[in-house]
Amino acid sequence: ALGILGLIAAVVTIAVPRWKVSAFIGQNIITAQVQEEGLWMECVVQSTGQQQCKAYESLLILGSDLQAARAMTIISSMLTVLALLILCAGADFTTCIDNEDVKPKVSLVSAIGLIIAGLLLIIPVSWAADNIIRDFNNPLVPQSNKRELGACIFVGWGGGVLLMLAGGLLCCFSRPRSGGSSGTAKYYSNSA
Repeated sequence: ALGILGLIAAVVTIAVPRWKVSAFIGQNIITAQVQEEGLWMECVVQSTGQQQCKAYESLLILGSDLQAARAMTIISSMLTVLALLILCAGADFTTCIDNEDVKPKVSLVSAIGLIIAGLLLIIPVSWAADNIIRDFNNPLVPQSNKRELGACIFVGWGGGVLLMLAGGLLCCFSRPRSGGSSGTAKYYSNSA
């Protein structure tokens, strides 16, 4: 369940254009429109509720942080889906894998995938947050160009923590069962 919630948060972080939101500081108190920027587009939201969005025209005009954020968040989502499918294949209630000794190892692979996916979601969100805060505190940046942290930054942090928590819990609970030394039961017949 934590992995699925982390996947939903990752998809919201990718899709919603609220990474950067216009800041209302100093003389910039015009609240008739709010500018929002995301991974794929930038939007202007009017006070009447109207929203106009424009997709970025070229990948080459984007900053390196935005290009890396696109790649890392998409890889994070794909890795999360793959890890959850592997987890379902190696779960105790499925019969995809018949060998009971292999199932904990499959769950461990899924756990490592979820931890890596969580890191791949936290890194670009933190990088973007650092750039936003640095530009906000930079006196050379005009006040009209200063941005604040958008909601997707916080959703991304939460999703990354959920994915890492899911992977950590799976690491704790995906240990091989204690039993015989070889792990397989051997049956001998009583012959006279």
